[in-house]
Amino acid sequence: MEFLLDLMLLSQLTVITCGCPILQAPENVTGPWKGDVNIPCTYGPQKGYTQVMVRWLVQRDSDPVTIFQRDSSGDHIQQAKYRGRLHVSQEVPGVVSLQLNSLEMDDRSHYTCEITWQNPDGNQVMRDKTIELRIQKLPVSKPTVTTGSGYGFTVPQGMRISLQCLAWGSPPISYVWYKEQTNDQEPIKVADLSTLLFKPAVVADSGFYFCTAKGRVGSEQRSNIVKFVVKGSLEPFETKNEAPTTIKSPLKATSTLNPSWDWTTKTDVYFGETIAGPGKGRGLPMFAIILITSLCCMVVITMTYIILCRKTSQQKHVYEVNRVHAREGSNSEETMRVAIFTTVCSSDKQASLALGNDYSDES
Repeated sequence: MEFLLDLMLLSQLTVITCGCPILQAPENVTGPWKGDVNIPCTYGPQKGYTQVMVRWLVQRDSDPVTIFQRDSSGDHIQQAKYRGRLHVSQEVPGVVSLQLNSLEMDDRSHYTCEITWQNPDGNQVMRDKTIELRIQKLPVSKPTVTTGSGYGFTVPQGMRISLQCLAWGSPPISYVWYKEQTNDQEPIKVADLSTLLFKPAVVADSGFYFCTAKGRVGSEQRSNIVKFVVKGSLEPFETKNEAPTTIKSPLKATSTLNPSWDWTTKTDVYFGETIAGPGKGRGLPMFAIILITSLCCMVVITMTYIILCRKTSQQKHVYEVNRVHAREGSNSEETMRVAIFTTVCSSDKQASLALGNDYSDES
């Protein structure tokens, strides 16, 4: 303990004396065989010091070999063996940790994190840290069960939700989901995947669930039993995060597969919506009522206007017809009068001529 305190005091004195950034990294890191590992390497950025280069080296035999280099031209992976499975952090200033995926046993070695800065005087300063990477065939850990929503393990009917089983160990890891039965019957095997998906959840899905995990090495592990509750539309529902109800019981595995379950191979995180059931009708919003009322008024006004226009048009038509008939009657009467007058005049003329002739004969 005193030795560690002395080292911390020495590092603080070094920072105060020279003001250089100090690298921080563990002495060793253990990663799972066939899994992923993160080898930490960080420093606190100092004013006036600019990062110029980042290098990661691995010890091969007696000589270190550069496997990664970051400079002004970008990131470069120097060894083909590490391409596609090596990544170095750059999102956070001062964090240059090495992420190595799909670990093999021959990845065991000493890795060196080397940083070069340019100080305020224009000179370059280099610091490095060496970390030992150990690879182990890790047995699978006890799996944990989580849910893909903020509702916990009690959800409303009609919601799309998933139960997720997660364990740590050397991959590949196989998962199996079971549902407990009543009357001390054997649990039903419902899925062979890490994620159990309900789309949507119904009241019949309620029950006690657990999952098992089996890794490349070690024995099979099982999770605690969780109580999953799906509430119907008529039941009150409170939105809250609740801790899972766990029950420990001996594992009774069976190969029976229930074909009615729907499951998927990928984790499905979905914040679903509550679907109202038959007993939960909701009134129309105020704006919808106002809109419907306005539309009805417009329809009534339009129909009234059309009826009035038709009635006015019919009355005008009758008036025009009567006017035409009256005009035609007047013209006929005038014509008859003219004809009578003409006839009378003609008769008088003939009478006059006849009298004249008679008078001439008498003379």
